Parts: sequence; structure tokens; C-alpha cells
Amino acid sequence: QVQLVESGGVLVQAGGSLRLSCAASGRTFSSYAAGWFRQAPGKERAFVAAISWSGADTYYADFVKGRFTISKDNAKNTVYLQMNSLKPEDTAVYYCAARPRENYSSSVYSRPYEYIYWGQGTQVTVSS
Repeated sequence: QVQLVESGGVLVQAGGSLRLSCAASGRTFSSYAAGWFRQAPGKERAFVAAISWSGADTYYADFVKGRFTISKDNAKNTVYLQMNSLKPEDTAVYYCAARPRENYSSSVYSRPYEYIYWGQGTQVTVSS
């Protein structure tokens, strides 16, 4: 079992920056791939960014490319999402997800069903 706890969500003005953190406990997180998703009111959960278990490979949704950066610190069992140039449409609950690696593949995963463990979410609100 892996427990994930997100933090860092706050109210921020458009154009500002935030860093979300996802702390993992329960297993050695270094062998897990991870991702960030978000869900706005009335909308389905959407993929934001993903990172391979080693941190060497990343993948982003088109709407965050160039603005968001996902990273993984295996020594701290933590995944981060650095968000810059925030827009009001980035307002959502942000969720962290994780899954064990497949052998030593550097795969990244962008679909919710590909993940096994989920955090409770952290609210990000961007005011205009």
C-alpha cells in the first residue's frame, strides 16, 4: 500500500506560481511512476502531467506545456508540480496518483485507470 498526501494548493492571482507537493508513505516510492490530474467543478478528471519511476521521462497535457513542470525526489518520497503563469482556467482540485513501475520501463501514464493509488486532492484557485 502507498498513501499519498497532496499539499500546496491555495488561492493565487492569475500570472502567479505555485508548487504542489505529493508526499508518499508506505512503500519505497522510488519504484513508482506518478502523475498529476485535476478536476474542475462539473468536469471530468483531466490528466495534467506524468513522470516515470526514475524521473527521467515526463509527459504533459498540451494545455500546461511550457507552464508546469513535474519532478520527483525519490530520496524524499515526494512528487512535485511546479505551476507557473497560472490562469483562472487552472482552477481545480489537483490529485496526485502513483503506480508501481513495469520492470525497468521508463513508461509514463496519462489515464486515470492506469494508476492504483490516489491522494485526496488539494484545491488550487486562480483569481482573475
